[in-house]
Amino acid sequence: MKLCLVRHGKTVFNTLGKMQGRENIPLSDEGRKECLELKQRISNNHYDICFSSPLLRAIETAVILVGDKVEIYPDSRLTERELGELEGHFREDYDVDKYWDYNLNSGDEGVEKIQDIFKRCNDFLNYLKQKYKDEVILIVAHNATIKALYHIINNTKLDGVLTNIKVDNCCYFEFDI
Repeated sequence: MKLCLVRHGKTVFNTLGKMQGRENIPLSDEGRKECLELKQRISNNHYDICFSSPLLRAIETAVILVGDKVEIYPDSRLTERELGELEGHFREDYDVDKYWDYNLNSGDEGVEKIQDIFKRCNDFLNYLKQKYKDEVILIVAHNATIKALYHIINNTKLDGVLTNIKVDNCCYFEFDI
């Protein structure tokens, strides 16, 4: 199985430096342009199926990337992290080390616990391994879910602060599993 992970294109919140969890924000014009540029870079790639977060910015990215060439299936396990009271605040208000410390597993201020993100992403990967073991799969999701998937796929030791991977908008990772 080959997995191709993409983070959605930019939104107005990304440009302003605001945190967006599950608020259903569309792509900005800049984000759509980023997606079209990525589409050109991956135009020779073949995908058997596409899974996406059900949030608008991810669906919109998936539609731009694969259009009507591949069936797109929304999956709630790929939804962005719940940010609780921090939704819409500026990034400076978010204690990255606190909320990405796997051992601390903080759920303060209504932020989804990191171990819960890893659990749903691991469940999703296990589903793919059982049902699509010989397929090339495009996954369009968000910062937190892409990071979790990346760590799970790479068998990272789940200990301490897991912020060693940067996931920019419209980033693209490929893995053979």
